[in-house]
Amino acid sequence: MKMTRREKMIWSLLAGVLVLLFLLSSTDLIIKEKKTEIYPISIVIGDTTDDYYTNFRKGVDKAADEYNVDVNFITLYEKGDVTEQMDLLKREIDDGAKAVVLVPLKQQECSAMLDGMVLGSPLIVMGTIFPGDWAMSGISQDYQETGKMLGEAIARENIPDKPVLVFSEGLEYGYNKEVYSSLLAALSQAGFHVQLYEKYRGGASGTSAAECEDDFRRTIEETAVFSSGEEILVALDVQSLDQVADVIAGSPVYGKDTPNLYGFGSTTKILNQMDRGVIKGLVTTNQFDAGYLSIVKAVEAIEKRGDRDQIVLESYYIEKDDLKETRFEKILYPIE
Repeated sequence: MKMTRREKMIWSLLAGVLVLLFLLSSTDLIIKEKKTEIYPISIVIGDTTDDYYTNFRKGVDKAADEYNVDVNFITLYEKGDVTEQMDLLKREIDDGAKAVVLVPLKQQECSAMLDGMVLGSPLIVMGTIFPGDWAMSGISQDYQETGKMLGEAIARENIPDKPVLVFSEGLEYGYNKEVYSSLLAALSQAGFHVQLYEKYRGGASGTSAAECEDDFRRTIEETAVFSSGEEILVALDVQSLDQVADVIAGSPVYGKDTPNLYGFGSTTKILNQMDRGVIKGLVTTNQFDAGYLSIVKAVEAIEKRGDRDQIVLESYYIEKDDLKETRFEKILYPIE
């Protein structure tokens, strides 16, 4: 059947409309795809390496995938240099970071230096929140509670006539001073005598890391000779715990009678040392959650959502048998 001229015109018009609709849709003129904004966020830590941040980074990476974040992890070039840390923080903001997560090297010095700076992006502090409108959130443990928790555990498991040697990178680093204060109070109340050894006294300059590590080793081994494994060793920070555990595990001074070693942290290496019996007890927190929440709070700050707040993570005291418990496995060995 032959089409009329009118029918041909109608079909031609319909074909033209279909072609036009195809062209419009293929060039997003009708159906516009929502473009996902990628937020650049920098994390500035207070160390020259990120070896102690494995679980933290797993949490960061998980949140980064969910919230479309491009994470830049920044370490220091020089050990103990607060000025460098603040310079790196400012550099990251100047280079386009929409927010910065800061792991303060020395809390009081960082706070004082930040008080005189003008930041163009919000700041999330891994610790107690700093004063100032730019510090949107703090994510921390209860440092007084963690020191008390470990001190009470040591008092339960030991008798007061044993000497307690406390090792630290330095009380000025991080929140070691708060932890030590409550640890000392708990041990002193229980009748223990405590001796503090700081790896870096007055900062990292002037003494090499190798010399400081030799001092730790010499102190531990000399004490071992006179106490026959009866001493109690405590490390206030994960770096010191890592080193002290290595000294005990590798020293020829110790035989079967190794000292009771306690500390703070939960890196894979430290947990392996606990599993081998080198470390008696640990106070730890969920580092995966800490990393995850740091990115969540940074995104909220960028989008001007959420309030200025302080998040306090729960702390746990664990021993070797706890490593096999399901609830602790999820905290200590998180899966991305």
